Parts: sequence; structure tokens; C-alpha cells
Amino acid sequence: MSEKLEHAREGIQHAHHQDDARARKTAVLIAVLAAGLAVTDLAEKSAQNEFLTRHVALSDDWSFYQAKNVRATIRSSESNLLASLPPSPDITKRIRAAQAEEARMRDDPESGDGMKQLAERAKVQTEDRNRALHIYHHYELAVSALQIAIVLASVSVVTRIGWLAVLGGGLGLAAGVYAALVGIGVV
Repeated sequence: MSEKLEHAREGIQHAHHQDDARARKTAVLIAVLAAGLAVTDLAEKSAQNEFLTRHVALSDDWSFYQAKNVRATIRSSESNLLASLPPSPDITKRIRAAQAEEARMRDDPESGDGMKQLAERAKVQTEDRNRALHIYHHYELAVSALQIAIVLASVSVVTRIGWLAVLGGGLGLAAGVYAALVGIGVV
């Protein structure tokens, strides 16, 4: 009986030793996943800030465009109203000035602040903003996958189900590669 008891004790110690080794390996995996999560989260926040910055700049340009449009419309109305008055050299001069100011507001290549130039700049900024949003969403996906990978690896320690750690590690690796591809502009 004592031989069987000794054999059982050795078996239990061996199992604990194996569980401790597996738990340590899983803890290292979790630490690596957490580090990857931290780096990817920083990239996600940076992409989000880039999107917001570009969105504000775009909004500013469209607001400036609208203000120019209002002022150009007022100048157009002014020249139309002046044209309805009896002609005189002063009226003709004021009509030309109002028309020139309206034309400058609508297209001012010299300063780059005409409505035409503002609209062109806003179109480019719209593309840049949308690209930043696209990148942000990709990082968001990678962050979520890394969080799930950490949960799977953590659950594997508690439940002693080894394939959960493998699944978590695989998911974490895939998320890390995906985040790296986003970072270098492939995705």
C-alpha cells in the first residue's frame, strides 16, 4: 500500500509541476499579449487623434467656404440692386467693385482662399480624414482581438484547458501581424 501511495504522491507532484510550468508559460504569453495590446492601443489612439484633427480642419474649411458664399451672395445682390438704380458713374463704379469682390470670393488663386480653392482643399481633406478613420477602425479591430486573446489565455490557466492558451496565442499573433500591417500601410 505504501508503494501505491508513494506512486500516487509522485503522480500528484508531477501533475502540479506540469501545471506550474504550463501556468508560467501562459503567464508569459499573457504578458506578451498585454504588451502587444498596449502598443496597438497607442497606435489606435494616435489614429483616432489623426481622424479628429483632420475632421476639425475639414469642418473649418467648409465653414469658411459657407461664410465666403454668404458674402459673395451679398455682393451679388448688392450689384443687382445697384444695377436697378438710375445709371451714374458712381453707381457703375460700385457695381464693378461689388462684382469684382464677388468674383474674388468665388475664385482667388492668389491667396488660395476663394470658394473654388476651399472646395478643392476640402475634398482632399475629406479623403485624408476618411483614410485616418479607416486606419483607426483597423487598429480598433486588432485591439479587440488582442483583448479576446488575453481573456482566452487567462481562462486557460483557471480551467487548465491548454488549447485555450494556444487559441489565445494564435489569435494574439494574428492580431499583432494585422496591426503591424496596418502600421506599415498594407491594410
